[in-house]
Amino acid sequence: MTALVLIAALAAQAAAPSSQSPLDGIWRSPGGNSIIKIASCGDGPCGTVVWASDRAKKDASKTTAQLIGTPLLTGLEEDKNGRWHGKLFIPDRNMRVTAKLQRLGPSQLKVSGCAAGKALCKAAVWTAFTADLPSDTSVPAPK
Repeated sequence: MTALVLIAALAAQAAAPSSQSPLDGIWRSPGGNSIIKIASCGDGPCGTVVWASDRAKKDASKTTAQLIGTPLLTGLEEDKNGRWHGKLFIPDRNMRVTAKLQRLGPSQLKVSGCAAGKALCKAAVWTAFTADLPSDTSVPAPK
């Protein structure tokens, strides 16, 4: 009887979908002006600002009252080739663009955004952030 319960529990655990994606983690934008946490929210991962420099807050204040807590990456879905697609919010421009994300390794995430089809595209490499979030507005050193 105990063996059957153990087998049933292991089968249920194996069948349960993982809520973690390969994108999950805490990521530092180039230049260190913001730190974004990607984690499960709803049907898939999303990315939310968890820290921002004073300059980033000032730039975003034209269109966003509160940068910390703002979802930057939404609607992320993995395609059959393992690539991720969704929407990227650019706070200082108050724009949502098509986003593509790709892990480049354990500590790098390539984030690309395109507006107006593919006419205006830009890519940046975010780095994994493993330190404690800064309590002040200094730019955190990369690790």
